[in-house]
Amino acid sequence: MSHMQIHVVQNDDQLMDAYKVRQIVFIDEQGVSPELEMDEHDQNAVHFVGYKYGEPVAASRLRYADDYGKLERICVLKEERGKHFGKQMIEAMEEVIKENHIRKSKLNAQTHAEKFYQSLGYETISDEFMDAGIPHVTMVKTL
Repeated sequence: MSHMQIHVVQNDDQLMDAYKVRQIVFIDEQGVSPELEMDEHDQNAVHFVGYKYGEPVAASRLRYADDYGKLERICVLKEERGKHFGKQMIEAMEEVIKENHIRKSKLNAQTHAEKFYQSLGYETISDEFMDAGIPHVTMVKTL
């Protein structure tokens, strides 16, 4: 299994690296508008960035809402997919949620990724809905 170093973002350089991955995946590749991708929640979220050989290849952010940790903006560069990096990002985020004594995580998954999240223990609790022109479902997991 390929290895990636995951950091909880501590400085501007790491934050820019996380944003760079998000831009490539969501804005350039998936066509999400920059106004929707970069939102007001970024300033209060906990950001994660994954590095391979010092280059950023994955990113995500975590927010706390009610009694959930909410996993958002999880992305891996196209050329690095299929190497379990997404799984590693989710596991790192779940660890941080648990460290904060929260036992539930939630995410809005693009429907094409629903089976991937199910394989990590998430279950779908909503009907399909559109977000930024992409079909999603809400999924939850008890940690």
